[in-house]
Amino acid sequence: MKLRLILLVLSLLAFLSASIGGYLYYSSLKKAAFMEAERQAVARVQAIKKNLSSFLSENIKPVRTLAGMKELRQILIRPDDDTALENANAICDHFTETLDVEVCYLMDHGGSTIASSNRDAPDSFVGQNFDFRPYFKQAIQGTPATYLALGTTSGRRGAYYSHPIFENELNNPIGVVVIKASIELVEKELVTGYDEIVLVTDPQGIVFISNRKPMLYHSLRKLSSEQLSQIARSLQFGAGPWTWTGIEAKGEKYAVDSSGNGYLMHQTDLDNYPGWRVIHLRSLKAISKTVSDPLIRIAGPLILTLCVLIGLSVFFLYRKASVEIRKRQSAEKALRESQERYRSLYHKTPAMLHSIDNNGCLVSVSDYWVEVLGYGREEVIGRKLTDFFTESSRRYAKETVFPQFFKTGFCKDIPYRFVKKNGGTIDILLSAISDRDARGGTARSLAVSIDVTERKRAEEALKLAKEELRRYSKDLERQVRKQTKEITSILKYTPAVVYIKDEKGRYIFINSKYEELFGVQNDEVRGKTDYEILPKEVADQFRANDLKVLSEKRSFQIEEHIPQDDGIHTYLSVKFPVYDESSVSGVCGISTDITAVRKAQDQLRRLSGSIMASQEKERSALSRELHDELGQVLTALRMDSAWMKERLKQSDPKAAERASTMCSLIDKTIEEVRVMAFRLRPGVLDDLGLVDALEWHTTDFEKHTGITCVFDHGNVPGTNEAVATAAYRIAQEALTNVARHSFANHTDVTLQAHKGILSLTIIDNGRGFNTLKLSESEGLGVAGMRERANLVGGILKVQSQPQKGTQGYFKVPIDGRNKGVHFD
Repeated sequence: MKLRLILLVLSLLAFLSASIGGYLYYSSLKKAAFMEAERQAVARVQAIKKNLSSFLSENIKPVRTLAGMKELRQILIRPDDDTALENANAICDHFTETLDVEVCYLMDHGGSTIASSNRDAPDSFVGQNFDFRPYFKQAIQGTPATYLALGTTSGRRGAYYSHPIFENELNNPIGVVVIKASIELVEKELVTGYDEIVLVTDPQGIVFISNRKPMLYHSLRKLSSEQLSQIARSLQFGAGPWTWTGIEAKGEKYAVDSSGNGYLMHQTDLDNYPGWRVIHLRSLKAISKTVSDPLIRIAGPLILTLCVLIGLSVFFLYRKASVEIRKRQSAEKALRESQERYRSLYHKTPAMLHSIDNNGCLVSVSDYWVEVLGYGREEVIGRKLTDFFTESSRRYAKETVFPQFFKTGFCKDIPYRFVKKNGGTIDILLSAISDRDARGGTARSLAVSIDVTERKRAEEALKLAKEELRRYSKDLERQVRKQTKEITSILKYTPAVVYIKDEKGRYIFINSKYEELFGVQNDEVRGKTDYEILPKEVADQFRANDLKVLSEKRSFQIEEHIPQDDGIHTYLSVKFPVYDESSVSGVCGISTDITAVRKAQDQLRRLSGSIMASQEKERSALSRELHDELGQVLTALRMDSAWMKERLKQSDPKAAERASTMCSLIDKTIEEVRVMAFRLRPGVLDDLGLVDALEWHTTDFEKHTGITCVFDHGNVPGTNEAVATAAYRIAQEALTNVARHSFANHTDVTLQAHKGILSLTIIDNGRGFNTLKLSESEGLGVAGMRERANLVGGILKVQSQPQKGTQGYFKVPIDGRNKGVHFD
């Protein structure tokens, strides 16, 4: 032990000597590093100040040159001269490009911008007034100015250089010219180390230039509400909020941020900008690191080598002196570990362990044993084991188990019931072995008790659950039988045809209506396909629709045509996929006979067509009567009035004037009768065709409504009368709706023909509407147009959204026969 102590003391002394020497060396290096960092910081601040001063003064002479340009003076003298304005803008453009600045602009005596190189840009401020800017106020007093601020329109930082413009040397300034240079150009030159922060602040401490973007527009000190209001009124740094950066000065050379990080700080004033300062911050941790990293890199291997040598020396000396000590310690450790392992296994095993002597008294119990029963160890050691049994378990142990155990020295899975300290009971299974003495008798036992209380409860609960499940299954079977009976009754008596097929097209189920329709039985068709029980054309129709449902995995509503004894019937079929867990396993179809409904619709359509044809004939007849009869009478009356005017011109001037008024009134009436006759049935539609009729109507529409109406058409062949009339009336009704409801100012009408299909499109830029919420009166017009389209075998589609205009599309076969027209 003495040798070990001596070696330990020597090792500590060597370590302390090396540590003190290293600390002193490190302190001197650190002091030198801080002095060098301070020298570099001063040089860096001066260099940054020089660069900033150079940048902020480089446009002073150019703005003076720009102020002397005669083109700028001419536009200020003659503000309404467009040529002078164009020349002034050209000068601004030239200086902006040559100087590589953000913008050059000219302000009049009131502060309004009248010419600018960014006049065509999205952020142009031509026409805006900046008389509140200090650079304008100073320049309009005759003194050039420089100003650092955030652009109120562009939102970009810049250095503003302003100079007054004089009409002559004796006059006051008539305007101000301004050059704005982007601050971002000089920020790119502030390339510093990762541990350095460069800030340029105004007199209030607001950061305007920095190599750290997140610190822009923040304050280096806490500002009062009055100071914040003053900054907000100046509009120099945007809308704020100019929050505090958290950096607080600690003397003249040091600063600390809100996270507790320290900085070496140097600052200086910015030339020609009173109150503006350049501030340089460098992390103290980074400065310290410049010392520690090289020291560790150089001295680390030496120190490590020295420590290894010392350690090896101590190791070899100590090894020789402690061989015997280690042997003795190993033996003692092994014994302790063995005892500890046994004790740990005995107490930490999650089972109730105990030992009894040959009198049945407890000599030891495990921690888990006393934890389960709720006793303290001192309360149970020395007491008989049977004291903790229930009466029946105690009697069973004394009479049966103990005699047999002390005889054989073994017992297994003996059921007992223990009584806990709180009066509760637990069920256990006990197994035990005995430790024999030299005479063969039982010295003590080791027993393991397994708590089976929860298992017994689980067995009881499982028994109850099985009984409950049996009752639930019977009730479920009853409900299934009831619902099956109800569904079977619905399928049997429904007038619709219902069937289910698998994905291969094989029938799984058909209802009684299907059996009646096709004369088959459910058992006969099960497992068969449509081709095995139906005519080929019907089977092809059914299979194609089934495959569409299976491929797209969604429901469809389809019309299917099935031949029956009294002719072909039309069925409206709803087909949808049947799922087996997560995949489609088949198709279900429900078909309803709509033949009678279709016949009624066809009769109604023919009746509607007859009514519309009669209307057109009546309109045509009325148009001819208005034109031929009333038109001739008005013409004769016009001639007589003109004769009276000439006859009375000399003898009765007043009567001649009345006759002239009568002529004008008759002319107006003739024009109205002509227009009325043309609207009832335009003769150009019958004489020249649909294209000329629409050309006339769109021109007349634009003339009477003031809404721009552009008609465009391709090479449209001749159409029959019914198709031409339908297209004309649909266009007429659509334009009438535009004039009444849309509040549009532009409408496009297009007529095209392609592959035998005539297409008519009417599009407006009005307020639009919700097509699902049309009033009854508004819906009649659309319904009438759709009815006209259907009567000639065409289709009509109306699309509209609120505030997005309305589009109407009409398609029809040119010969009037339905060829399956549809919209893409």
